[in-house]
Amino acid sequence: MAVLWTAGTPPTPAEVQAALPRGPARTTVTTTLTRLREKGIAGRRRQGRGYAYYPVQDAPGLTALRTHSELERDADRETVLPRFVARLGPDDERLLRGLLEQEDR
Repeated sequence: MAVLWTAGTPPTPAEVQAALPRGPARTTVTTTLTRLREKGIAGRRRQGRGYAYYPVQDAPGLTALRTHSELERDADRETVLPRFVARLGPDDERLLRGLLEQEDR
């Protein structure tokens, strides 16, 4: 994702491969980009005979998506969510309270 976020224009799998250290195989890069697209994290557009990929999520959006996915994995949200909130620091707790109060308005 870092390559997609920093690219000036949507890169092709070959361009992503070239930007990565220890250049993984192009098939690996293409498979990874395809999976990111299937998860709604990246998008693609036709470029020549192939595709160029672009980020759909920014870094904070991706973190939020991951957190939501983790919550979805556990059926016992009534236990998980309070434990998550209990581990928040004072600044995060204040931020969360502010966000919840805005939703109530």
